[in-house]
Amino acid sequence: MWYKESVFYQIYPLGLCGAPRENDGQVVSRIMQLLDWLPHLQKMNINGVIFNPLFDSDRHGYDTRNFNKLDPRLGTNEDLKTICKTYNDAGLALMFDGVFNHVGRGFWAFQDVIENKESSRYKDWFHIHFGGNTHFNDGFHYDNWEGHYELVKLNLNNPELVDYLLQQVTHWVTEYGIKGLRLDVAYMVDRNFLRRLHDHCLSLDPEFFLLGEMIHGDYRQIVNGEMCHSATNYECAKGLVSALNSHNLFEVAHSLQRQFGQEQWALYRDLPLLSFVDNHDLSRAATAIQDKRCLPLAYAIIFTMPGLPCIYYGSEWGIEGSVQHDDADVRQSIRQPEWNELTELIAQLADIRRRYPVLARGAFRNVLIQNKQLIFERKDGEQRIMTAVNMDDQPATLHFDAGCGRARELITDTDHDFGAGSELEPFAYKVWLMETN
Repeated sequence: MWYKESVFYQIYPLGLCGAPRENDGQVVSRIMQLLDWLPHLQKMNINGVIFNPLFDSDRHGYDTRNFNKLDPRLGTNEDLKTICKTYNDAGLALMFDGVFNHVGRGFWAFQDVIENKESSRYKDWFHIHFGGNTHFNDGFHYDNWEGHYELVKLNLNNPELVDYLLQQVTHWVTEYGIKGLRLDVAYMVDRNFLRRLHDHCLSLDPEFFLLGEMIHGDYRQIVNGEMCHSATNYECAKGLVSALNSHNLFEVAHSLQRQFGQEQWALYRDLPLLSFVDNHDLSRAATAIQDKRCLPLAYAIIFTMPGLPCIYYGSEWGIEGSVQHDDADVRQSIRQPEWNELTELIAQLADIRRRYPVLARGAFRNVLIQNKQLIFERKDGEQRIMTAVNMDDQPATLHFDAGCGRARELITDTDHDFGAGSELEPFAYKVWLMETN
């Protein structure tokens, strides 16, 4: 499957393209800016792009008005077709954000319910309670997403609605050539709907990729042969940031062992989970990680641990932003991409990830764990790669059983001898291709 060996890049289009926060209906082709980003993505060795919401919405994209129409703040459907064709022709696989749990109050079918009440043919597309009311004073109450009445929960047990949503997916595949979907709040989406969606998508494309958003809980609730292929690995993302901030690499090592170790009790060693440091719902990595010298270590880990590495736009050169006050602070407008030492490292790691299949499918093993140093191994047949990090401001000499005498350090393309211990400079990161016996 294409996604198992891919490096992903996540874009929040309404943010990156500088769209106004309120949808005034004015058509401005801001999405065409993404043409200027293609050379940057190619230089970074990206081959999969996840687009957060693109379609007509009330404000932030997750309050959909129309699944068939590009948000006018971004442009027209023809603009979107141009972007998708250009990216597809360049060899990048595209994924859209499937927001199927809820819609905005401006969604056309909900507007019909507001106007026609009990007489609306669409009233059963939602969970409407005509005996109540809300602060919007519609004359009825309705189920919503986590107390947010601007987000109207869909009734995914309604056959007509489900058919409508599946038709939208078919349209996205045929019109825009997408290869997958990110499923918003998949942890709470109706399981029978996920099964229908899974079967429908694979009937369109046997290699279609379904990525479910899971913030907590057991990923196998939705990642199985009937629903999703992958989930967002929040456990490791949060564990990694916390470990770097607390100078306690045991924390992330525990999560890696718990999920991917070779013990029978390891939870997810056969699942290709999405690995990341930040996204559109989290503070930027350069803000969340208190010591900026640890940023390269974080990316060295997510690119060589089991999973599918994903970079959030702008974070590859260390842009900052916090979700403490407003999610918009991490969904910044960026006129053009930048390139610095961190970007160069991430591009190298992406290249290494794509050149060495062991990083996509190899077994995982922790080799050495200390508060400020960590070494782990990926192994597939005779091919072995070890990743070592030192988050101390002092050099560290590490003694461990490497299983061989020498290795090639892939980032610097230099030889390494394990004979007298391995010295790591302060805040060093190494990716060793171990020699074969």
